Amino acid sequence: MKADTHPRYVQSEIRCACGNAIQTRSTKPQLLIGICNACHPFYTGQQKFVDTAGRVDKFQQRLAKTQAAQAAQAEAASKKKKK
Repeated sequence: MKADTHPRYVQSEIRCACGNAIQTRSTKPQLLIGICNACHPFYTGQQKFVDTAGRVDKFQQRLAKTQAAQAAQAEAASKKKKK
């Protein structure tokens, strides 16, 4: 067999955004993940909403702005037809 065809399989640390660290082996020495079994809602049983209200509020504001612009445009068009 040829030498050095496979990557090195080294001791690795997986770090989660919540601060949890897991020791394992991998071809990379360190892995950074966003969610793990210690903070995932499926495993913890807790529901967590991340910035959902902010997104909904932004959408509601954008929708109201669009509807106001459409109403103004329709009013301008109706005034133009009357002349």
